Amino acid sequence: MKKTAYYLSLAALLAPLVANAEQPVQSSANELSSLLHDLSPCGKLPASLDQAAQSRLQQFYGQQQNQPAWSTPARLQELHEQIAQLADDGLSPSEYPLPALQGDTGNNSNTACADILTSHSFLQALQHLQGGRLHPKAAERLWRAPDLPASDSQAASLAVAIAHLEQPSAAFAAARPQSLQYQQLRQAYAQQRQHSLAQWQALASGQLLKPNGQDLRLPQLRTRLSAEGYLTLPANNADSSYDPATQQALQDFQRDHGLNPDGVLGPASLTELNISPAVRREQLRANLERLRWLGNDLNHAEVLINVAAAELQVWQQQQLRWSTRVQVGRAERATPLLISQINRLTLNPTWTVPPTIWREDKLPAIRQDLGYLDKHQLSVIDHDGNVLDPLTIDWQNPGAVMLRQAAGKANPLGRMAVRFANPFAVYLHDTPSQHLFSKAPRAFSAGCVRVEAVDSLLDWLLSADEATAVRERIATGETQQYRLKQPKTLLMAYWTAAANADGKLQYYPDIYRQDQPLIQALPH
Repeated sequence: MKKTAYYLSLAALLAPLVANAEQPVQSSANELSSLLHDLSPCGKLPASLDQAAQSRLQQFYGQQQNQPAWSTPARLQELHEQIAQLADDGLSPSEYPLPALQGDTGNNSNTACADILTSHSFLQALQHLQGGRLHPKAAERLWRAPDLPASDSQAASLAVAIAHLEQPSAAFAAARPQSLQYQQLRQAYAQQRQHSLAQWQALASGQLLKPNGQDLRLPQLRTRLSAEGYLTLPANNADSSYDPATQQALQDFQRDHGLNPDGVLGPASLTELNISPAVRREQLRANLERLRWLGNDLNHAEVLINVAAAELQVWQQQQLRWSTRVQVGRAERATPLLISQINRLTLNPTWTVPPTIWREDKLPAIRQDLGYLDKHQLSVIDHDGNVLDPLTIDWQNPGAVMLRQAAGKANPLGRMAVRFANPFAVYLHDTPSQHLFSKAPRAFSAGCVRVEAVDSLLDWLLSADEATAVRERIATGETQQYRLKQPKTLLMAYWTAAANADGKLQYYPDIYRQDQPLIQALPH
């Protein structure tokens, strides 16, 4: 109701502007064409109206024989309403100003300039909605396999604008990302921004608070948990004993924030509890922007990994079919973001140590103790695969050698590695470190993605007959390659907030510290 009242009030405020356009002075096609090539008569222009934007305007008007686009009052009012609703997408409507189309000045040039500037805001809004307001920084840029070309958001938004000019609401609906992740998070954010922010104070640091423990911070912890509805405050909130109700409330909070729900108040839980309500709301805006960057890639992905959530999902016909936990790269060895195609499996893989791990981890350990090689079943090989005697190598300057570990139970890749084209030497794989899947957050690897229940993933990558054949090959213990008959599109992305169909929010720890730079960069 509040939201409806907001838009009705906005429409009432805009009514005089639209009324002024009921009898607009019609600009000639020649005049519009002339201005589109020289906008200097229009005075000070927005910084966003650069050469590329002018070229886009020329194409836009060229499709309609350089006739005015906004001479219809109903169309103009509909555009005003759609611009206002961009606030629900976490975009700032003030970035898309709509000049009043005055019809009583008798000045065709002013009317033509207003029409052009209105079209610029229309096109700019559609492009930001379809492809994102910002360009992703290097840390969040998505690497794309050459055989999966990116769509041109500028060209796509222009096509949408031209196709739906008579009905701007249809244009905005077509430009808005259609992925379930975006639609649900947008709905949750739209509901949240209509309400005043919750209030809570930061909790002080201290020793670990474990079940059945005592802590003077417990009254403050209960107040904090009650602020978001996790707990009803007891009559005696001054008690410093860690009671079962408070423990359950903390566990529920931990589950909703991507933490291990052990009921222990430690540094990770304190960090999440102490994020302010304002930052939480801005976090939703930031993740709407991330989902705009992903665009249709989310709809096309068959295997989807949210690195922040450390979760793998299998999607078919835009329906979630299966999910499992994964382990991703540590902050200093971040898992890269990419879109590619899974096309090959390595069964009972050997492990060739990647260059970064070789240089930063293995070589220092070998220099300290040459027995490290035998202890970890590592062979030294040259680039032709020939085994070398480690005693003949100068480990202070080893040259072009590599390390390889034979297949087996101790191999870091387990029974299977899932391969896809990428320049980072990363892949999905099994792991003997199964106990780490019960942790959260799960940032333990050197960049590759360790998959829990990787054997079950076979059933989603392969047909039933293929999966049976692959399992038989794995049972032999021999290292083999298997090429998929039908490659699967893989998307590895990063977002730290999600919502379900009921609007319930799920947060994930910002393991790579990307939220704050994005929040600061987004205009308000």
